[in-house]
Amino acid sequence: AEMTHLQAGLSPETIEKARLELNENPDILHQDIQQVRDMIITRPDIGFLRTDDAFILRFLRARKFHQTEAFRLLAQYFQYRQLNLDMFKNFKADDPGIKRALTDGFPGVLENRDHCGRKILLLFAANWDQSRNSFIDILRAILLSLEVLIEDQELQINGFILIIDWSNFSFKQASKLTPSILKLAIEGLQDSFPARFGGVHFVNQPWYIHALYTLIKPFLKDKTRKRIFLHGNNLNSLHQLIHPECLPSEFGGTLPPYDMGTWARTLLGPDYSDENEYTHTSYNAMHVKHASSNLEREASPKPMKR
Repeated sequence: AEMTHLQAGLSPETIEKARLELNENPDILHQDIQQVRDMIITRPDIGFLRTDDAFILRFLRARKFHQTEAFRLLAQYFQYRQLNLDMFKNFKADDPGIKRALTDGFPGVLENRDHCGRKILLLFAANWDQSRNSFIDILRAILLSLEVLIEDQELQINGFILIIDWSNFSFKQASKLTPSILKLAIEGLQDSFPARFGGVHFVNQPWYIHALYTLIKPFLKDKTRKRIFLHGNNLNSLHQLIHPECLPSEFGGTLPPYDMGTWARTLLGPDYSDENEYTHTSYNAMHVKHASSNLEREASPKPMKR
């Protein structure tokens, strides 16, 4: 098969995996993308702010090349942003709310992937200091992190694993997780984001998290429900699905304990510990879209703190 430039940089194994698992065919990639693009006129109510090939391809991969499904996801992606405008205002790593969440380890992102090439995201629920971080800011930090990670084509194909450790998460903290904000999170992650989630693993969940889970179950697609694993304190059942070599010691793995600042440093660069709201971020270098505005900001004097 001819290698299309859209698959540039992918290993032969990954290209083969995309063919087998996602029905990705390099010979007709451009036609597939164009057919999704042609559906955009059916939704004049939505502003499709990005329609380039590489972008649309993410949605096709996330929906195994079912064009209508991929288009529905693309529409949802922009509609979610349209309906929740304030969530996406200043959607950058150095936004004060996002930055605080990242610095507190929301989310944690492990450097190495699991044995299936999936990226592992960690959430240590007990670290949520509710006087410091709103749930919305944590959700924004997670969505921004995924936005950066999904640039990596290997991850578009291999996907993600999410592990949530609920140990020491208090009833008081849990009471802040209202159905409406949980629904917002589910809509943002399950229904509006072009990523494949290979599994969501709950570890050490207390009874009240179990109760909350029962409450949100109706919002979950069958496919999602099948991928949520409630391990309790049985780490063996976690290790059946994610090898201990890929996990930090908190999850009975052989890696050292997770350092909460790891991902924040990656996104925020050297200034990550600086509480100053206007810091240069390496995120802009990764995300070319913001590069020009970033240069203007670097050139002009620093604005006063508002």
